[in-house]
Amino acid sequence: MSEFLFVPTILFLTIVAPIWLVLHYRSVGQSSRGLNETDREEVESMLVTVDKLVDRIEVLESILETEHPKWDASKNRRREEDTRD
Repeated sequence: MSEFLFVPTILFLTIVAPIWLVLHYRSVGQSSRGLNETDREEVESMLVTVDKLVDRIEVLESILETEHPKWDASKNRRREEDTRD
């Protein structure tokens, strides 16, 4: 039985394992470099969009608070709990 596994083991250790290790460490190296310029621009664009959405949500909440003061009872409870802590 050991004679049967000897050849595939040698082939694995001499061909597959080195290629596997090179590809693995190459991908680790690429991921550790961080974001490239295009990725950074996309992230900045997303952050601008998030800021706009947060502003819109705050405006909508203020409108709801003005027109319907009890529109979100759970939010009011959370505010009360935050002020107690």
